[in-house]
Amino acid sequence: MAKDQYRGRSGARRVRMSGRSALAAMAIALVATQPLGAQTVGTTATEKAFDAQISSADQLAWLKEMSSAPNHVGSPHDKANAEMELALFKQWGWDAHIETFKVLYPTPISTTLELLGPERVTLGGQEPQLGPDKLDGALPPYVAYQGDGDVTAPVVYVNYGMPDDYDSLARRGISVKGKIVIARYGGGWRGLKPKLAQEHGAVGCLIYSDPGDDGYARGDVYPKGGARPEGGVQRGSVMDMTTYPGDPLTPGVGATDNAKRLTRAEAKTILKIPALPISYGDAVKILAGLDGPVVTGRDRGGLPIPYHWGGSDAVKVHLAVKSDWSLKTLYDVIAVMKGSTRPDEWIVRGNHRDGWVFGADDPLSGQVALMSEAKALGVLAKSGWRPDRTLVYASWDGEEPGLLGSTEWAETHADELQAKAVLYINTDDTSRGFLGAEGSHTLQHFVNSIARDVPDPQTGVSVYDRLRASIRAGAYAGSGRDAGSGALEAAKAGGDIPIGALGSGSDYSSFIAHLGIPSVNLGFGGEGAGGGSYHSAYDTYYHVTNFDDPGLIYGATLSKFVGRMVLRAAAAPRVPVRYSDMAATVARYVGEVKKLAADQRDQDRALKDLNRDDVFKLTSNPVDPTAAPDDKGVTPLIDMLALEDASDHLTRASRAADAAFERASPDKVAKAMAVLKGVDQLLLDKDGLPGRPWYRNLIYAPGTLTGYGAKTLPGIREGIEQRHFDDAKEYVAKTAAALNRYADRLDAAVKLLKG
Repeated sequence: MAKDQYRGRSGARRVRMSGRSALAAMAIALVATQPLGAQTVGTTATEKAFDAQISSADQLAWLKEMSSAPNHVGSPHDKANAEMELALFKQWGWDAHIETFKVLYPTPISTTLELLGPERVTLGGQEPQLGPDKLDGALPPYVAYQGDGDVTAPVVYVNYGMPDDYDSLARRGISVKGKIVIARYGGGWRGLKPKLAQEHGAVGCLIYSDPGDDGYARGDVYPKGGARPEGGVQRGSVMDMTTYPGDPLTPGVGATDNAKRLTRAEAKTILKIPALPISYGDAVKILAGLDGPVVTGRDRGGLPIPYHWGGSDAVKVHLAVKSDWSLKTLYDVIAVMKGSTRPDEWIVRGNHRDGWVFGADDPLSGQVALMSEAKALGVLAKSGWRPDRTLVYASWDGEEPGLLGSTEWAETHADELQAKAVLYINTDDTSRGFLGAEGSHTLQHFVNSIARDVPDPQTGVSVYDRLRASIRAGAYAGSGRDAGSGALEAAKAGGDIPIGALGSGSDYSSFIAHLGIPSVNLGFGGEGAGGGSYHSAYDTYYHVTNFDDPGLIYGATLSKFVGRMVLRAAAAPRVPVRYSDMAATVARYVGEVKKLAADQRDQDRALKDLNRDDVFKLTSNPVDPTAAPDDKGVTPLIDMLALEDASDHLTRASRAADAAFERASPDKVAKAMAVLKGVDQLLLDKDGLPGRPWYRNLIYAPGTLTGYGAKTLPGIREGIEQRHFDDAKEYVAKTAAALNRYADRLDAAVKLLKG
């Protein structure tokens, strides 16, 4: 087991007591001596008492058991894990129960993939046995919520299958209509690949992990190393989650037994064409036979063959998928520790439990960290400590196919959550390396303050200092973060490192994007196996403990990091937020959308000049002829003065609020926080974003053409990018109004704080 750096002496003298630990008792005594106005009231002794209960050995034992059989939705072992966790939560002193939901989930019955020409070859099927872990009971590789079907057609290579790739094909006069496309993973979210193929008239879609992105170009392949082997397949969901996540049949409401349900045909998030994920060992057999122009530059992958676009009858594929489209039961484990003085203010902490197969890394590396926290908090509670605010710990089911368990729970309890939840903390998979954090930017300073206090287990410096060093080294090597975020400047100066924006891809989505609850997503990574087991049958205990996080030392570090966040948020007079961080971030986003519109306008005008001078015609390669890009007109001027004014108002109000809170007495803080209750919900729009009303947050959303990736000021940004200029103009006004509502509320709080 990894050395626990927080074990040791707790003070100058020992205290003999019966019925509670001396260490926990000292922690409680020290809490009482802290100034009530402090932003972080969780004390060193409390946190040491917590850390003393965090054990990598515990996490390894839980991980081995929980990943010992397949954990897909509807599997017996996924339910058994829920029941095991329920028993443990109760043993640790939590008020715990299982909450169930009935969701549409397509379990594969059969998958068929045959190469029909130039020779007949059977492809697909289960991954080969590699390493010591057995693959017994694993479902065949599949993607959830594709459209079942049986098709035979020629194949077209579409690179990553993103919008720019289809533009490139169109310039070459290559159509995918009536064809089966083959796309490599990367460049954008998986679900967009079959969706865009479908929209362009394709009848089927194959997705493979190219070794140039995810395989031997990244390192030794499994089982020698952690990179994806020739037969490894990345499963995943292709549900159109950018429209809405959760059960496809119950958008906006919980999928309870009596919920009103759409028909499968009515569900907007289910695709119409069959799709399958395949290995690069199978993909090379298809790609090797394609004809047409040679693919060059960034569009070609890393297989040792010439890549061609294809499209002729030289290569035909038979693709068939059949699924069991029945309702399956989800098992969310919900554990509650009631707050002593603020029981109606909730800190919600979640991590999902289901996996595509065994799920040892994704998600169980994060799940066992959550379990360590729950056990440690239970020990503190049995020793006499109680949180001021109520803690709600959640083990979500059904995240992988579409954020099912968290979405259905959040929709079911929406009113209560909006009234009571003050913070949602999410984790997912975690591994060895550096801190990663995304979330509501009012939490940026809070995250940094904890990062400064938690030691990195490999170096002994703080998690913050190691992250800071990583940013500086990356910038020197030319591979650092976007300079526009200010990360490098902060790293050089020792200031707060900016956190990222939340898009989608894990269970925070319902909380921040639909309900307007401040949220943060945390994890470690960057030094593990590079995702080589991601969503495959090789995501096993052996892979995690040999290549991702040996000894789960970073699993224990994640528990200590999140534990501090929970302890401090639960005890402080107010959840530690800094409004000026959010205002500064919004101001940066405003600058970005202004620049986006100006740059796009310049590009539009440049295209007109190039077309007038026949530049594309004169430079077309006769071996690979291409036409000029489509002229889509010139991006109009979009008046953003109202947005700039609102951002300025927010900047002034947030600075005043932060300063006033620093000087205010506890009674005034309490009155001001009553005024600010639910303030983040003022950033929601009741009508939601264009074409997707489920997403209501006007500051953060997943991109319709990025999926997991965040789009900030999404109504404006996507209106410009997708040339829906009327939407952009409408959402300038809506976003400005939301920012002014938020700033007005801060102004009201400042008046109370100043008396």
